[in-house]
Amino acid sequence: MNNPRIVIDAGHGGTDGGATGNGIIEKNLTLDISKYMYNRFRELGIPVTMTRTTDETLSPTERVNRIMDAYGDEKGVIIISNHINAGGAEFSYHYII
Repeated sequence: MNNPRIVIDAGHGGTDGGATGNGIIEKNLTLDISKYMYNRFRELGIPVTMTRTTDETLSPTERVNRIMDAYGDEKGVIIISNHINAGGAEFSYHYII
């Protein structure tokens, strides 16, 4: 991929806290991870944007619209959606080239 562009989706947010346990709230952790990734990609000179940068509620439609608003339907766009499983699930990852 010659010119990657990245959209980072911090899972959950606002009224949707996601999983909680041991004092950890998923929506906060996914936002922290997403901000770290955003800053790191910028340091590397890779175009990157985020679906949310604050604790806000996004409907599935709003989430998709923000992804599409970032780079449209261009090829070579990588979308990373961060979620933290509460337990019992296996790690998985997906990528599109």
